[in-house]
Formats: sequence, C-alpha cells, structure tokens
Amino acid sequence: MTLPDRPRNPVGGHVPVAGGLARVGLAWARDIGAETVQVFVANPRGWATPDGNPAQDEQFREQCAAEGLSVYIHAPYLINFGSHTPETARKSVHSLRHSLRRGREIGAPGVVVHTGSATGGRPREVALAQVRELMRPLLDELTHDDDPYLLLESTAGQGSSLCSLAEDFGPYFDALDAHPKLGICLDTCHIFAAGHDLAAPHGTHRTLDRLVETVGPGRLGLIHANDSKDVSGARKDRHANIGAGHIGEAPFRALFSHPATEGVPLVIETPGGKEGHAADVALLKKLRDA
Repeated sequence: MTLPDRPRNPVGGHVPVAGGLARVGLAWARDIGAETVQVFVANPRGWATPDGNPAQDEQFREQCAAEGLSVYIHAPYLINFGSHTPETARKSVHSLRHSLRRGREIGAPGVVVHTGSATGGRPREVALAQVRELMRPLLDELTHDDDPYLLLESTAGQGSSLCSLAEDFGPYFDALDAHPKLGICLDTCHIFAAGHDLAAPHGTHRTLDRLVETVGPGRLGLIHANDSKDVSGARKDRHANIGAGHIGEAPFRALFSHPATEGVPLVIETPGGKEGHAADVALLKKLRDA
C-alpha cells in the first residue's frame, strides 16, 4: 500500500473537490502542503452515485502522479452494512460499489468506509453475518491490478457500533475471511474516544501492537490523524487540531516510530479550514522529521 520515493509517512488532508477534482482539490492540496489527499466522490450525506468526469479524472491522475500525491476516497457516511433496514443495506452496497469503482478510475489505492452498527436491537452476530453477505461479494469484485483496497474505519464507540476498539476488528475481519483486499484506516480520535488512551505512557505503541495482534501485519493502510476534544473513553467523535486536544503532540510523534505505520499516509480531518489544515500538516511533518 505504499508508493516509492516518498517520505516514510506522507502527510496531507481531506480536500474539497466541488468544482472539479483537479481544479479545486489539487489547488487546496498545494495550499496546505499536502503529500497525500482524501476526497469524496459523492455527497457524503446522500445516496447519489454521480458519474465522474473522464477529463477531470485523467487530469487529476496525471497531476497527482507528477506531484507525487497519493489519493484516498472516503465513502459516504450513510453506509451501514449492519443496518436492519433493507433499503439502507441495499443502498449501502450500491454506494460502496460506486466508491470502489471511482477509486480505480482516479487511481486511489484505498477507499475508506465506516464499519457501521447493529441497528434495530439486533445482536452483533446477526449484523456481522449481514456484513459478510453484503460486503464479501464487493471484495471479490476487486480483481483489477489497480483496484483499491477497502479500508475499514472504526467508530468512536457510540450506540451499537460493530467496531470501535482495536480487538473489534477481529470479528469483522473474520466475517470477511480476512480478504486480501481488506485493510484498516485508523482514526486516532475514534480509537482514543473508544477507550485506547494514546496519551498514556506508551499508549500509541500499545494500541498499534494490539491492532497487529488482532488482524496481522500489513493491514494498516491509512491513518486519520485527528486530536480529540474529549477524553479517552468518552465515545464522542469530536475532532480537534493536532496538539490542541486530549491526545496531544507526543502520541502523534510516536506514530511515526512504530513498525506498523511504515509507509502509511496520514490524513487530517481537523477544524479550522485551510489555515487550520496547513498548520496541522506542518506540525505533523515537523513531528515526523524531528
């Protein structure tokens, strides 16, 4: 999941693309000093699956290659393969298939999707059986050499979340037969809010060790680098700027020294608009290069 001739951990941010992937997204990326980017290819809070613009796609791919930028797609937030509502489950399949296709079209090595929750009061086992039924065929469709990895992102532990702690990835991977195109997107705010205290002594390395013990090496494909406005275990998904929350700077520095993060890009999803993103990208680069 790595690119040659890149920093050990490329650092970048989620960039807006309304108005054109290349025209808007790459301009924002340059302004914040990004070495990697994440984009939406559909309304993140809707079910529409718009066709891409082939000319923009080609321009975007060429410019990303020329500038050494890796790009990731974040699938819409509404997707939930554990939903008890048939319509939501059906639309989740359609929406994720669209994101995976668009990933191949724009040269994205990974598509991030939230792991969802067991709604309607159903047991986790029932919801995970549905995850297998609906998501496993999508993974089997990834047969092209340039198909992206599917990167599972855990939640902060709200409600009936199917995956919030590092060990929760185990049953999820088991449900999907640890498919070779399956990976993880680790959100530092989410995992901290779920109960892994990254700010404790050696907390970051212990958490990464636990992740590797659970799913094996080589599965970490992307890191969402976000500080947390709330304390560890609060189960609240509220992002803060790097060093301005309860995680602090030191755990982010520790990320760069763990073997599991070798070659893994970091994408920020923090407050503050372009100026805030530029500051966070600069700080993470400083921590990486210290």
